[in-house]
Amino acid sequence: MSTTFGQDLIASLTEAVDHAKGNKTGAREHLVEVPDVRSLREQLAMSQQAFASAYRIPLATLKGWEQGRRQPDATAAAFLSVIARLPKETLAALKN
Repeated sequence: MSTTFGQDLIASLTEAVDHAKGNKTGAREHLVEVPDVRSLREQLAMSQQAFASAYRIPLATLKGWEQGRRQPDATAAAFLSVIARLPKETLAALKN
């Protein structure tokens, strides 16, 4: 390990700790907005099984999201946002 790498690593970790403590740093935050999956599914009047099957989401994954055991990652959150805005169009696109 080079000295520069070690110094960069220590500096990065120090910045991460400062950011976690609420101190102003140069760090950027990326907030991923996640739709309320249960609410979305209920608005579409679909059972868990029907929603999971229609939108090709594993049932166990959907249940985990709804029960708060897991959170959708950024890609899944984007997919859920598309479903929320364009549910019929999303279904049609997935039928091909």
